[in-house]
Amino acid sequence: ILPLVSVNQILLVLLVLTVCAILYSKVHQVPLALRNETVDLENPEEMEEEIPVVICAAAGRMGAAVAAISSIYSNTEANVLFYIIGLKTTIPHIRKWIENSKLKEIKFKVVEFNPMVLKGKIRQDASRPELLQPLNFVRFYLPLLIQKHEKVIYLDDDVIVQGDIQELYDTKLAPGHAAAFSDDCDLPSTHEMVRSVGMQNTYMGFLDYRKQAIRDLGISPSTCSFNPGVIVGNMTEWKHQRITQQLEKWMQRNVEENLYSSTLGGGVATSPMLIVFHGKYSSINPMWHIRHLGWSPDARYSEQFLQEAKLLHWNGRYKPWDYPSVHTDLWENWFIPDPSGKFKLSRPDS
Repeated sequence: ILPLVSVNQILLVLLVLTVCAILYSKVHQVPLALRNETVDLENPEEMEEEIPVVICAAAGRMGAAVAAISSIYSNTEANVLFYIIGLKTTIPHIRKWIENSKLKEIKFKVVEFNPMVLKGKIRQDASRPELLQPLNFVRFYLPLLIQKHEKVIYLDDDVIVQGDIQELYDTKLAPGHAAAFSDDCDLPSTHEMVRSVGMQNTYMGFLDYRKQAIRDLGISPSTCSFNPGVIVGNMTEWKHQRITQQLEKWMQRNVEENLYSSTLGGGVATSPMLIVFHGKYSSINPMWHIRHLGWSPDARYSEQFLQEAKLLHWNGRYKPWDYPSVHTDLWENWFIPDPSGKFKLSRPDS
């Protein structure tokens, strides 16, 4: 039997060693937040989060979609998955264009849009027939076309991206908001240009306030509109709030009551979105949606301003693949000629 003193000494030594071990652990322990951060940085799945970008490829303007895709792909290291939406008759052309050009390296899915979903929901408007093309309404049906992503970017085809698309994807959406847009009153530098070409930037320019159904909305006609040519969408909220069904309801009411088709703005796809999303959307950084480049063949932005812009949008009648138009050199930087030769740029010397 060991003497009592020896047992006490052993216990004391063990106690000291235990205390030392605990202190060492405390001093050298990696904080939980840092350990999590380290794991995230080393996790290729976290680093390679897929960014879904939706772009339509319409007949007669596929070169627009190609230029937009080219500009996005060339200016980012992010893992972008392009959803290219087309009609059955146009899909083979856009697929061949991509697969036979330098865009063959991109990740993409071609999705067919069935225009039958619009039957009875579009009022014919002879003044701007191009606005009634079925693909203009693709943005209404995003959750039905893009099913596995919670966050999605939608872009009109008449844009080019000069910044890293990851920045746009990182746009914060407030709780309860299904989408983020750019306000039409958010760019002081465009006000002079807006006045010079008579563009509309309020609800008055899109909705017919002579109609009782519009007045009943309680929206001031001087409220700033927004532009749905660039959307960062939360598909979970979109489905939860039944946004698609709400948009369809207003389309059908317009067919019956002519609430917006013949008004000054002519925005048959914009107007229902202005109604449904009023007061319920987040904001996109203004430099991520510099627009109105297609409203006049004469009004121009300063070159310095355009160089700083992250995204340029030729909304309006004067498109950069047609003539006349402005700042076509910036757009042509990203254009890739059609291998089949079907799509040609319209230029004064062509």
